[in-house]
Amino acid sequence: MSTLKSIIRKEFLHIVRDSRTSVITVMMPLVLLLLFGFAISTEVNDVRVIASVDRHTPQTRLMLKRIEADGYFTFLGPGTPAEIEDALRKGTADAGIVIKDRDGKADYQIIADASNPNMASTAAAYIQGTLEGAGAPSPVISRTLYNPQLRSSYNFVPGIMGMIFILVCAIMTSVSIVREKEAGTMNLLLVSPVRPATVIIGKLIPYFILSCVILAVMLGISYGVLGIPLSESVVDVVLLTLLYILLSLSIGLLVSTIVRTQLAALLVSAVIFMMPVIFLSGMLFPIDNMPRIIQHISCVIPARWYISALRKMMIQQLGFRHALQETAILAGMTVVILTVAIRKFNTKD
Repeated sequence: MSTLKSIIRKEFLHIVRDSRTSVITVMMPLVLLLLFGFAISTEVNDVRVIASVDRHTPQTRLMLKRIEADGYFTFLGPGTPAEIEDALRKGTADAGIVIKDRDGKADYQIIADASNPNMASTAAAYIQGTLEGAGAPSPVISRTLYNPQLRSSYNFVPGIMGMIFILVCAIMTSVSIVREKEAGTMNLLLVSPVRPATVIIGKLIPYFILSCVILAVMLGISYGVLGIPLSESVVDVVLLTLLYILLSLSIGLLVSTIVRTQLAALLVSAVIFMMPVIFLSGMLFPIDNMPRIIQHISCVIPARWYISALRKMMIQQLGFRHALQETAILAGMTVVILTVAIRKFNTKD
C-alpha cells in the first residue's frame, strides 16, 4: 500500500511541475468547450426579414408584430413580392414572407436565401415557429423538441466532452508511461518486488482524479454558462462519464504498450484518435447520413456511444435506462481494452 501511495504521489508531483501537462489537461478542455459553445455556432441570429401583405387584418398585424419583437430577426419593413426577390438577390435580406388573406384567414409563404442552406433552413424554422405563435397555420412543422431555440451548443457540448476525454486521458496516460520507459525508471519498477498491477493502478489513479476535476469544470460550464438544461439526469451523466474516463485511460495504457517514444505516443493518441472522433462519432455529422460501411466502422469508435448516450441524458433529459445499450457497449469495450493492455504491459520487457 505504501508503494502504491508513493507512485501516486510521484505522479501528482509530476503533473504539478510539468507545465505542458497542465496546459493540455486544463486549458484544452476549457478552450474547446467555450470555442464550440460560443465562437463556432450553427445558430442563425439577426435574420433580415422583409414581408409582403396583400391586405392588413388583425391577424396579419399580429404576425408582423411577432416578427418585429423577436430578437432573432431584423425586420426590414413591408415590401412587394418583387421587392422581396430583389432584396434576396442583392443580399440585403435573408428571408421574405408573403402573407395573403383568404377569407379572414392568413396564409403565408416563406422565401429564404438558400445560397447558405443551413441559414435558409434554420431561418425558415425560426420564422415559422414565430408565426405559429400568432395563430398562423403550420403546413410542415408544429414543434421543435428538446432544443426549441436551435442552440448549437446543445449539439456541440456532448461531442466536445466525448473528444476531450478520449484525447486528454489517452495522451496523459500513454505519454506518462512511455516517459518512464525512455528514462529507464519503468524497467527498474518492473524488476523490483513491486507488482505490475500496482504500477498500473498508481499511474492511472492520478489521471482519473484529474479527469474528474475536468469533468466537474466542464459540467459547470455546460450547465452554468452554456445554458444546458439541468435535471436529475446529471447524476447519470457523471456515472456514464466516469466509465468513459476509465475506458479512455485504458486506451492510453494500451498505446503505451505499443509505442516506444513520447512523440509516437502523442501522435497516436492525438492524431489517430482525433480524426475518427471528429468525423465518425456523430459529433459533427449524423451517423445515419453516412454510407452503410462507414456506419459499421463507426461502431468501434467509443466516442460514438458516449456522445449518443450523453445527448439522451443532457439534451433529451432522459434517464439512465434509455442509454443501457450505449452503456453496455462502453463497459464491454473497457473490459476488453483494459484486459489486453494489462496483459501486454505485463509481458513488456
